[in-house]
Amino acid sequence: MAQELTVVVTGSTGKQGGAVARGLLARGHKVRAVTRDPSSGQAKSLAKAGATLVAASLEDRAALTRALDGATSLFAMTTPFGGGTESETRQGVAAADAAKAAGVHLVFTSVGSANRQTGIPHFDSKYEVEKHIAKLGGRATILAPVYFMENLITFGKEQLAKGIYGGTLPPTSTLAQVAVADIGAVAVRVLEEPGRFTGRRFDLASDELTGNDVVAVLSRVIGRPFTYFQVPLEAIRQRMGEDGVRMAEWMDRVGYTVDRAALRREFPDVAFQDFESWAKTQNWNALLQSA
Repeated sequence: MAQELTVVVTGSTGKQGGAVARGLLARGHKVRAVTRDPSSGQAKSLAKAGATLVAASLEDRAALTRALDGATSLFAMTTPFGGGTESETRQGVAAADAAKAAGVHLVFTSVGSANRQTGIPHFDSKYEVEKHIAKLGGRATILAPVYFMENLITFGKEQLAKGIYGGTLPPTSTLAQVAVADIGAVAVRVLEEPGRFTGRRFDLASDELTGNDVVAVLSRVIGRPFTYFQVPLEAIRQRMGEDGVRMAEWMDRVGYTVDRAALRREFPDVAFQDFESWAKTQNWNALLQSA
């Protein structure tokens, strides 16, 4: 067991932050879970599991500084949803400044390939934070996950209930994906060994497969046939704006680049679930009935 940590976790009621908080608690560490709404069901669940809730906004550096008093580490994530990409950059800068002032190890979660000049607004906004962190020169590690496997449930279960898997790419184009639990597991390892991981950046992926591959896996695992539907760019534009269109075009033209073999060597005790293994852990009957 590593030395006991006290980690401030932002986005604690979301996917990544929640996975990190639960992973830390399971390892016997202390968690200060930052949330805008301590009365939410997710926040109450974390509190019941042993986390200390901290009511704060991601952009509130003063509140983050107070939360970091006596802490060892900060896991920080940002989001463009709600306030836009400029707000996301402010969130990350505030977190980085607070971590540097407190002298703690910062683990910032960006996005895969953000450092490759993608031209995707919500990739670039995260990379602005990465550049700010590098300029500060504090103890920091960057994690850069690719497309979440869980997006299939978050955004696609209504279509799945109709036997359709909708994707933004042609059915034969590959897309790197990652299970959120794997992001959490990597983050916990990095937080436990700051000396080893300070100053490093890791693009994170658990698998890489085409739309046709996803359809075949779902058909096997769920036990019913699925068909692939490529979502038109205009539908993406209506739902996600130009940001979403640029992301879809970039994924088709370039796509994520992750050395998954090197990741497994670096983190040998992390599962890095392939898509089929992840799919087998889901309660599809309940998920599709609730769609």
